[in-house]
Amino acid sequence: MQILNDKALVLKVRDPHKVSDAISHSKVLPDNKVVVKWGLEECRILRSMNIKAPSPIEKKYEWTGQHTPFDHQKTTSAFLTMHKRAFCFNEQGTGKTASAIWASDFLLSQGIINRVLIVCPLSIMDSAWRDDLFKFAMHRTVDVAYGSAKKRREIVANDAEYLVVNYDGLAILEKDLQDRDLIIVDEATHYKNSRTDRWKVLNRMLKPHKWLWMMTGTPAAQSPLDAYGLAKLINPNQVPRFYGSFRDQVMIKITQFKWIPREESTNIVFNALQPAIRFTKDECLDLPPMVYTKREVELTRQQKKYYKELKSKMVMQAAGEQITAVNAAVNMNKLLQISSGAVYTDEGEALEFDITHRYKVLREVIDESSKKVLVFVPFKHAINLITNKLNKDGVPTEYIRGDVPAPKRTDMFKRFQTQDNPRVLVIQPQAAAHGVTLTGANTVVWWGPTSSLETYAQANARVHRSGQDHKCTVVQLQGSAIEKRVYTLLDKRIDVHTKMIDLYQEILD
Repeated sequence: MQILNDKALVLKVRDPHKVSDAISHSKVLPDNKVVVKWGLEECRILRSMNIKAPSPIEKKYEWTGQHTPFDHQKTTSAFLTMHKRAFCFNEQGTGKTASAIWASDFLLSQGIINRVLIVCPLSIMDSAWRDDLFKFAMHRTVDVAYGSAKKRREIVANDAEYLVVNYDGLAILEKDLQDRDLIIVDEATHYKNSRTDRWKVLNRMLKPHKWLWMMTGTPAAQSPLDAYGLAKLINPNQVPRFYGSFRDQVMIKITQFKWIPREESTNIVFNALQPAIRFTKDECLDLPPMVYTKREVELTRQQKKYYKELKSKMVMQAAGEQITAVNAAVNMNKLLQISSGAVYTDEGEALEFDITHRYKVLREVIDESSKKVLVFVPFKHAINLITNKLNKDGVPTEYIRGDVPAPKRTDMFKRFQTQDNPRVLVIQPQAAAHGVTLTGANTVVWWGPTSSLETYAQANARVHRSGQDHKCTVVQLQGSAIEKRVYTLLDKRIDVHTKMIDLYQEILD
């Protein structure tokens, strides 16, 4: 295959006339060769004929943005441009978001599509999608539709080239979003059940001309049945019309209430979830060994109330006396506690807050992880709460705090490294910040930030150390201004304690 002036492809094929019949304006040459315009539509036709034509994005796109794409990101973008409906199963931390942005930006620049709709969890609307759109497609207009139904519709009316909505927002705005001709669904496992209203709304929107890319790092991770709803959206002809027929293909009933996967279920699921591309972190040789990402968490109404009251009290305090580093540390610690889910009174009692929002985001991260997970929780009171909720939800979890005896810790660490369970360890950072190897995990989640740079670095090093065979991801959950500021200092390797008074003043301002 030869590329002529980045405009045409010269192909040597067995039957060049078959190609010229399928693609207008192509020209047959001697020696079984044919010249074809190098365009997206032409390449898709060639691929349907099992001719591996490269996507025009490879030569005709400038790869906009602040960072040069990795090789696997270019390959992913090229794949997406070649498929109107497709899955991207790249692992968490491989930069799926950027790949989809580049691919969609190329389609926009070619006039193939006009408007893009991104459907994703609330936690990554800003921290992943808005931020990455600014990094990689700053020349495009972007809006995030969130708030009351009226406010969302006003935002939609702005007609930005990229519009980001959460799953539930799609139902509210269904009629307003009909002109969006590319839909990108992030963390697509939320659409695995074809009987939910959420699935039905998306399915109604999928007119024949629309593009749909669905992204998740863990397709059908819990059951082969999870593939059905996804396949029905991307390629419905790959699965039976009825769910029960698919269940009989991939599962076998062994008791009245128990089904287990059939031996051939993996191959059936693989074929159902096509066309698809997947890169694991380990396959991405140019990725850094540690990838850091952020997830936004909305504070509950109760948390917002207490956070605001404490800030007001701090402002009054600052107006009447000189703030010392000790006072600043105490008050900021309380703001962090409120954000995290429980604040300790002066008497030492814990006042609990609703952690539903933060827990939901934690589950999203765990579900997206293909391997084991460490969850670092700076404040002791939330540890039991998180552990109990995860176990109740069927995620085998154990916890480690400062009061867990050393022999029990050793046993837990050993089982975490050598056995299937526990899948998750919930840890007080100081209790496992030094000398412990936990390379059975490749994902670290910070429930909230620690104020100690040393503890933060050492805790992350539990997974990124000798014996780790996989690339690692660190996920920071953040819901308040104080959490964001502390994470920023930690990311810049600045010890929070040295900036305590400055940070305190920033928060008050």
